[in-house]
Amino acid sequence: MYGDSATIRKILTESGDTWAVVGLSSNERRAAHGVADVLQRYGKRIVPVHPKAETVHGEQGYASLADIPFEVDVVDVFVNSDLAGPVADEAVAIGAKAVWFQLGVIDEGAYDRTRAAGLDMVMDRCPAIEIPRHG
Repeated sequence: MYGDSATIRKILTESGDTWAVVGLSSNERRAAHGVADVLQRYGKRIVPVHPKAETVHGEQGYASLADIPFEVDVVDVFVNSDLAGPVADEAVAIGAKAVWFQLGVIDEGAYDRTRAAGLDMVMDRCPAIEIPRHG
């Protein structure tokens, strides 16, 4: 288990309300779309991060984390496990407080690096499932 209930609760309630959702596009069939909707309903500001930089759920999208011109609190990662490590490293570089790897997204090396950099991290969990329990 990568991220105990205390860490999950901290990220959801104390880390801040600006969540960059990496992999979020306007494709309504993708899991990221529904999860971002749930996060918004619980008061989070979602920031779509996708190469297309589309506006999703009324929020301006950006092509990368580095392109976001304001502070991001949590980076929620919806990319394949083999692409997730560099996203976690970029989250550290932009000064995010926490990284959340979605269900099925696992990179133990990235988890160790991110925690060593002082960020909270949860891996292989879904905030849309957890937020009703903790939010």
